[in-house]
Amino acid sequence: MANIAVKPIATALGAEIEGVDLAQDLSDGTIAQVRQALLDHCVIFFRDQNFYVDQHKRLARRFGDIFIHPNFNTGDHDPEVVTIVRKPGDTRIVGEEWHTDTTMMAEPPMGAILYALEVPPFGGDTLFANQYMAYEQLSDGMKAMLADLKCTHTDRKVAGPGSPAAMAKRSTAVRDDDQWRETRNLHPVVRTHPETGRKCLFVNHSYSVAFEGMTEEESQPLLAYLMDWGHKPEFTCRFRWEKGSVAFWDNRCVKHLALHDVHEHDRIMRRVQIAGEKVV
Repeated sequence: MANIAVKPIATALGAEIEGVDLAQDLSDGTIAQVRQALLDHCVIFFRDQNFYVDQHKRLARRFGDIFIHPNFNTGDHDPEVVTIVRKPGDTRIVGEEWHTDTTMMAEPPMGAILYALEVPPFGGDTLFANQYMAYEQLSDGMKAMLADLKCTHTDRKVAGPGSPAAMAKRSTAVRDDDQWRETRNLHPVVRTHPETGRKCLFVNHSYSVAFEGMTEEESQPLLAYLMDWGHKPEFTCRFRWEKGSVAFWDNRCVKHLALHDVHEHDRIMRRVQIAGEKVV
């Protein structure tokens, strides 16, 4: 078992992990330490890593099955891996609004491991927001109102013909073929984390569109409030990437955002997602 060091980077969430070589076939004890750090800090970071695709996938499988992304699975690459590319001239990027990954699925992924292959000299940071805190700091009256509320999540804004992602100039393509069909699922607005048992807010800008039994127009005022509330500055941390850096976030209790502030440099990241469970 590795002698790892866990160093928080912000009050709300986030910690850097030292003493782990992710290219190695890690022991059960080390994996348990990494998992506990993830549960404690919601997102964890590693520096100066160097591993290939097969090692990346092996690491992800220590935490669960690999999740196949339906909209990045365009048939021209390994479906278990998404390479996120940002090039000069791109007008849109992957993840540029606050979101939780792929929540239109009946069983959204539990997490993702993102590895930096090429980064700009500055810019291109990623922000993360703690959704436990977002829920816990709501008023008692708001918590009571949200207790049994569900929300529709859809991928129509992020994929498919005519979607903003498909229409924009963006180096990372999503499916926009005629065979694409919208995916919609209802999830609780407040979910219970399956490992920690803690409650957290579970709505986001990319996928959440309407409360159950209400129109989108009727839902918008409260839904917009909750989505913006969820990334108040005091709920967040910010990570500056270096080549070889890794971020591993718990998709069940974290939202994140990729800053679109790099215009003259390439930024290339490799991501593997880990399958999750039904939201309750």
